[in-house]
Amino acid sequence: MMRIRSFIFDILQIIVTLITMLSIIVMLVLPWQMSMKAIVIWIRVSLFLSRWILGIHMRVIGTENIPDGPVVIASKHQSAWETAVFPMIVPGTVYVMKKELLSIPIWGWCARKVRSIAVDRAGGASALKQMLSDTKARLAEGRRVVIFPEGTRMPSGESGSYHPGIAAIYTSAKVPVVPVALNSGLFWGRRSVGMKTPGTITVQFLPAIQPGMDRKEFMGTLKSRIDAATEQLEADARQFPR
Repeated sequence: MMRIRSFIFDILQIIVTLITMLSIIVMLVLPWQMSMKAIVIWIRVSLFLSRWILGIHMRVIGTENIPDGPVVIASKHQSAWETAVFPMIVPGTVYVMKKELLSIPIWGWCARKVRSIAVDRAGGASALKQMLSDTKARLAEGRRVVIFPEGTRMPSGESGSYHPGIAAIYTSAKVPVVPVALNSGLFWGRRSVGMKTPGTITVQFLPAIQPGMDRKEFMGTLKSRIDAATEQLEADARQFPR
């Protein structure tokens, strides 16, 4: 039954996504804020569909830990689910994403329109420099920057090494970094399309790490906080899946 429901959801999700992207293309001449409003509507519709078709709910805790003004949100990455929801949870957010995604027809245009931060993973020092420049520019606009320090999706129960880019952002941008733990991997497969499981995905914003630490201390603090909180969320979800 869940395979059928997952298939129905995926089809509807594709349709809703195409409609949203086409609407953003129509708004290319308008300010990026209008495109973000369309994206937030898409997120709300997607969450509605996942709740009523798949039985997947969302719980957000710890938003009081997000400081006012520009911040960097460093999130655990287990599935495609969290690559979409942050603009609704925290208005004005922009993602750091791999440059290859800009080549996707229509989707790439939309990503450019909302001023996403694209990173060339093979670009070395010059790519890192460009990412820092773009990140500072978005922060100067008062936006919140979302980055996945692991760089790729990790299965539930696993933790990858953190890329040095997050440390470079922390030491150069000098804004608070908010760690985020989540348990999406228990209910949402690592791929965008595929089997999903009923339950409640929890997103937990942890206390912000203020500027001032050296790189080694920051990386250790960030990883330990996210790993510990994620492990607890997963344990709670396994015990009380609904």
